[in-house]
Amino acid sequence: MSEFIAEFIGTMLLILLGNGVVANVVLNNTKGNNSGWIVITMGWGLAVFTAVAVAGPISGAHINPAVTVGLALAGMFAWSKVGLFIVAQMAGAAFGAFLVWLMYRDHFNSTEDGGAKLACFSTGPAIRNFGSNVISEVIGTFVLMFVIFYLAGPSFEAAGVEGAKVGLGTLGALPVALLVVAIGLSLGGTTGYAINPARDLGPRIMHAILPMNNKGGSDWGYSLVPVIAPIVGAAVAAFLFMSL
Repeated sequence: MSEFIAEFIGTMLLILLGNGVVANVVLNNTKGNNSGWIVITMGWGLAVFTAVAVAGPISGAHINPAVTVGLALAGMFAWSKVGLFIVAQMAGAAFGAFLVWLMYRDHFNSTEDGGAKLACFSTGPAIRNFGSNVISEVIGTFVLMFVIFYLAGPSFEAAGVEGAKVGLGTLGALPVALLVVAIGLSLGGTTGYAINPARDLGPRIMHAILPMNNKGGSDWGYSLVPVIAPIVGAAVAAFLFMSL
C-alpha cells in the first residue's frame, strides 16, 4: 500500500464511521435515532481509532490536512509530500461521505429536516457568529495538534529520511482516539468540532452533489471556517511546540 492509498483509505474510514454515527443518530427511523451527543462523540473517537490502525503503519495516518501542515511546519514532515497527502485526504473524505449516503439513502429520503441531513456530511455552528466559530475551531485543533506533538514525543529524525513515518500512526491508535473523544465532549458543542478541513469540505461537496429529497442548501457561507481555522490552530500549536 502506498502512502497516498493509506491516507485515502484512512480518511475514507474516518468519514464513513464518523459521519455514519451522525446519520444513525439524527436521521429518521434509524435504530440509533435520537441517541444523543455521547454516542456521536464516541463514534467519532472509534472512527479515528479505526482509521489510524489501518493507515498508521504506512503513512503515519495524518487523515487531516491540518495535521499534515502542522507536522510540516514543525519540520517533522516533508513539504514535498504535503500536497499529495491533502489530495488523498480530500478524496478519501468525499468517498467516505458517498458511502454514508449509500448506506443511509432511505433514511435521508425519509427525513424532512434539511439541517439534519447536512449534519451527516459537514459541521455547522450552534450559534452563528463567525468570530466565535473561528476561535472554537482554532482552539479545538490547537488542542488536537499540540497534544499529538507530546504524545509522539519531541525527538524525531529530519523530514525526508527514508522509512521515517511521522504522524498519528506513531502514537498508536488509542491515545489519539481518546484525545478526539475528549475534544468532542468538552469543545465540540459550539461548532461540531470539525478540526479537520478534509472532514468538512469533502463531505460538503458530496452533499451538494448527491440526490436527496428535501435536501436543502450546503451552507457554503460557513464552509471556509472549518477549512481555514483548523490550519490556523495547527500552525499555532506547531509554533508553540517549537518554541518550548
